Amino acid sequence: MKNLFLCLDIFLFLAPWTFCLDSKAFKLKKLNKAAVPAVVTGIVFSAIGVVFNIFGIWRFNSEFIVGIYYRGVPLEFFLFCFGFSFLGINVYQYLNARFPKNNLQQFSLTVSNLMLGLCIAFGFFGHKHWYTIVVFVLLFILLLYIEYINKIRFMYRFYRAYLVCLLPFYICFGVMARLPILSYNGKETLGINIIDIPLESHFYIMAMLLLGVYLLEFFGQRATK
Repeated sequence: MKNLFLCLDIFLFLAPWTFCLDSKAFKLKKLNKAAVPAVVTGIVFSAIGVVFNIFGIWRFNSEFIVGIYYRGVPLEFFLFCFGFSFLGINVYQYLNARFPKNNLQQFSLTVSNLMLGLCIAFGFFGHKHWYTIVVFVLLFILLLYIEYINKIRFMYRFYRAYLVCLLPFYICFGVMARLPILSYNGKETLGINIIDIPLESHFYIMAMLLLGVYLLEFFGQRATK
């Protein structure tokens, strides 16, 4: 049981390699393209996780981790941030290759505006809960920048990838919440749980994947210039 969290990390890292089995749509070089955005995203969200741990927003159960810590946060969490970003970015790339049509992009701004409204609403009603306010403020800033300042258009494809990534999200966070490997301070959340997973975590992962996909597109555009 000590290695259970580590096994989840290994699953997240290995899962994208299965896309290479569809060699016509997904080449090995796409995995390489995802590495840097995943590392940067992993560092950012690992730092956020460290802050959450310091302020008691969440806690890790020592029964399910190998015992290597930094700032009170286990090694497995840092690997998890990289692994989930790596998986999400590659899901995005695979879906783009397999289903290249982008004809629903015209509706993505409407969806993003709805998401911005949700961020404002949850931020307002959850302003007393640190996990809630940090997650929704972070997502709000990312969405606002990407839709209204950034000129790279990819949000329809991002939302498509996010919906697919909910499957590994529920697998991993479901295991982490049920055992629990990761437990949350109820005073710092809205108290709305889906399969024992706080509502905020769904948007925490959305922000993580959005940053990773944006960096992938940003670096890709820079490379073509």
